[in-house]
Amino acid sequence: MNAITNPASATVNVERQVLTPAAVQFLQELHRRFEPTRRQSLAARRKRQEEFDRGEQPKFLDDTREIREGAWRVAPIPADLQDRRVEITGPPERKMLINALNSGASVYMSDFEDANSPTWMNCLEGQQNLRDAVAGNIQFTSPEGKLYRIKENPAVLFVRPRGWHLNEKHFTVDGAQISASLFDFGLFFFHNATALVAKGTGPYFYLPKMEAHSEARLWNDVFLFAQEYVGLPKGTIRATVLIETITAAFEMNEILYELRDHSAGLNCGRWDYIFSFIKKFRNHADHVLPDRGLITMEQHFLKSYVELLIHTCHRRGIHAMGGMAAQIPIRGNPEANEAAMERVRQDKLREVRAGHDGTWVAHPGLVSVAKAVFDEYMKTPNQIKPPAEAHSRVTAEDLLRVPRGPITENGLRRNIDVALQYLQSWVGGQGCVPIYELMEDAATSEICRAQIWQWLHHAAKFEDGRTITQPLFEQMLKEVVADVQQRTGANPKDLQLAADLLQQMSEGNFEEFLTTVAYQYLP
Repeated sequence: MNAITNPASATVNVERQVLTPAAVQFLQELHRRFEPTRRQSLAARRKRQEEFDRGEQPKFLDDTREIREGAWRVAPIPADLQDRRVEITGPPERKMLINALNSGASVYMSDFEDANSPTWMNCLEGQQNLRDAVAGNIQFTSPEGKLYRIKENPAVLFVRPRGWHLNEKHFTVDGAQISASLFDFGLFFFHNATALVAKGTGPYFYLPKMEAHSEARLWNDVFLFAQEYVGLPKGTIRATVLIETITAAFEMNEILYELRDHSAGLNCGRWDYIFSFIKKFRNHADHVLPDRGLITMEQHFLKSYVELLIHTCHRRGIHAMGGMAAQIPIRGNPEANEAAMERVRQDKLREVRAGHDGTWVAHPGLVSVAKAVFDEYMKTPNQIKPPAEAHSRVTAEDLLRVPRGPITENGLRRNIDVALQYLQSWVGGQGCVPIYELMEDAATSEICRAQIWQWLHHAAKFEDGRTITQPLFEQMLKEVVADVQQRTGANPKDLQLAADLLQQMSEGNFEEFLTTVAYQYLP
């Protein structure tokens, strides 16, 4: 039997609408069929990390060489996905969802993962909001009385479920917590897939945090089962995979191959990719990274990753999507705002010239900026064409080259500050947070706290020669807590919990994901 373990009465009405008996039965089927394989995949991740800890390096796999060298292509692109030049992301919160669909972007990715604090209510209301949006009857009235509705020709909807590593603690099957991936995917698909097809689109997804092509195979098996379950043809589901782990970068061809009937391409999840680079090589002092602000897309390992992704996607006939512009409009300071928008323009210019078929923004105010760049330099719906060379020139050495540069006291303080502010908001139920004129999600906070751990673990030195120690970090953390409290008026209880979590994750063994550590404190 399944069990819904949240006792709060405020959720009962939403539970009844979302967790219908038929939907619950579908979730049970997903869990029973696919949970054993998911557990095997997570065990394989742990084994691989042990190999990296012993000094092994990621590599292009010998036993999949035929796939990399083969001339296969993915299934033809659906008509409504031909042009994806600007995509906007955000949590499935009602007002934000409406604004994103109306933003003028080609695609809106509704995010249950990095931009969502997965409280039980957030997850259930997010599903209800999406169901209303697909049905075409969603609206929102602000406290000031302003009515929000979806306009004509909204963005194409994608949904990002949580990653394979996460559980949904409020829903159990046979006494075990269900995979958060299967929970998020299953509810959205069950309630909306047929309606989306009837509207001329389909159930489209972004798949996060994968580390191996075997995990893509698991998703493909889920898709095949789900389509058969509701009577839709194979290939109705389409999914874009975020390449946001260093191991997945070595298996891009294989990931596309596993999803070849359901693929909508690959995306440069660059912030999580940097986090993965730190995490996978965390035990090696020669992989200590410099200040976060110096790890730009001009670094060789990131440029190489972009080049390989674009080459791989275009060789297989599918989209290569660019990364996130996290800037937000700066009100009341025209000069600062123009400087921020110029950074967005330059980032998008780099992407379109590199060959990307579209890009991401985090705020509706950036859609026109990004679109203007792609409209000028991409006159066709996309830039997909077979590359001149069958094989990419990017080598394993290119992908693994460690960026160099100084570590500064300001860099450490900023990491503490951003991680603290984000964690404080996340445990308070908000997963998409404006911090220093950037719209931050979990990925940035992961980089911040991973760097703190790495610098402490390896006794890294500031550029002035001082060693980064635990007492230094703890003193700086106290100072930042006091500063954040004074500047932002943050909830003191949430702020102290965030500080405790940040200190906990700076000590001892490296925690794989901050969200798994902090999730236990969410309602």
